[in-house]
Amino acid sequence: MSYAIIGFGKIGQALAHAFARRNIHVTVASRRLPEALAQQARAIGPTVVAKSLHDALEADTIILAVPFGEHREVAKALPNWKGKTIIDAMNTFGVPPEELDGLPSSAFVAKAFTGARLVKAFNHLVAAILATDPIVEGGYRVVFLSSDDEDATAPVAALARQLGFAPVKLGKLNEGGALVHARDRIWGPLIFQDLLKKEQ
Repeated sequence: MSYAIIGFGKIGQALAHAFARRNIHVTVASRRLPEALAQQARAIGPTVVAKSLHDALEADTIILAVPFGEHREVAKALPNWKGKTIIDAMNTFGVPPEELDGLPSSAFVAKAFTGARLVKAFNHLVAAILATDPIVEGGYRVVFLSSDDEDATAPVAALARQLGFAPVKLGKLNEGGALVHARDRIWGPLIFQDLLKKEQ
């Protein structure tokens, strides 16, 4: 399984730290040229490699860590996303529901990535916490997962465990997943909750 993080701001870098900590290879890309990211990527760890967006999208699993409004531009980079898993780590605070066709933000994102399997994950923790070791005082930091494709959740849960987190499945995007979505100016009640689980 190959991984890429698209977006190299605070969340993208925090996730890159999580991969580096476990010596898991991950590609990083953004709107900037890979040369502009290379030094920062190397500083995080030798398994973090900056590439062009085109090359990064060859990965099997792609984590979206761009500002929400930029996901459509990423989606245009491939004509079809069949066989890809998209992990939506974005948030949409302040985006009116009518701009999302009344859908949860991840369901709206899924429409842009034709053929992909989409899982909402890694979006509820602030970057500073996400970047730190998820094994804390004998417990594992929780990450919440939600998806309308149940089969897509299992490999993302496996990745979360590999990274040292304890995945908690919330079910479908418009059910338990609503707890980690922002709607207009209201955050879901699980956003920013830093929870630990005794076992992965």
